[in-house]
Amino acid sequence: MSDGFCSLTGRTALVTGGSRGIGRAVALELGRAGASVVVGYRSGRDEAEAVAAEIGGRAVQADVSDPVSAAALVEAAGDLDILVNNAGLTRDGLLARMSDEDWRTVIETNLSSVFYTCRAVSRPMMKKRAGAIVNISSIVGVHGNWGQTNYAASKAGIIGFTKSLARELGSRNVRANVVAPGYVRTQLTEVLPEEATQAMLQQTPLGRLGEPGDIAGAVRFLCSDAAAFVTGEVLLVDGGLGM
Repeated sequence: MSDGFCSLTGRTALVTGGSRGIGRAVALELGRAGASVVVGYRSGRDEAEAVAAEIGGRAVQADVSDPVSAAALVEAAGDLDILVNNAGLTRDGLLARMSDEDWRTVIETNLSSVFYTCRAVSRPMMKKRAGAIVNISSIVGVHGNWGQTNYAASKAGIIGFTKSLARELGSRNVRANVVAPGYVRTQLTEVLPEEATQAMLQQTPLGRLGEPGDIAGAVRFLCSDAAAFVTGEVLLVDGGLGM
């Protein structure tokens, strides 16, 4: 528990996709900052419960690509001060050969889920005139990437969505921001060919892949009072790749 810089003591946070990777790191970081954390997950129950146990939080199963399930998750999480939308997946492939299912699955899981959860928290946060929303996008949503039209569209959509949301909620002291990670060492990047990884590293000034904890620190900052005058912002945490 922390009462210092970027403290979240006394606040309740929901992190979607919190069982592994970036979501896991975010949940743990918010817990270390003093927040009471609800770990949302679709699969990986054991992993999610282990994360929750480590920080004294709760794990709640939900499919955030479904509007009813997403709303139920937000309701189960309780009186939220913080929402972090991290749930996401990839179904890569060239556009000419991409199936309707691969398009819809990525858009629904990565983008529609953000709409569903933000819609569910917006009224309660506006009513108490406080709240912080952080939506996880990607460097791919800023610059695009070969073979990822669906993923890029979903992550670019998150940016436009969040900027619009920030304008809608700002007068009620509810902030909405985006963190756009570069290439981070997770299960999603582990499947990349070695030559693709090396190409990324050559374009990254810091010369390394990110770690999930690198993203978590940025999210903690945006959720805290240290970022009280920051809203509608896109924070690239990418080792300089997106310059």
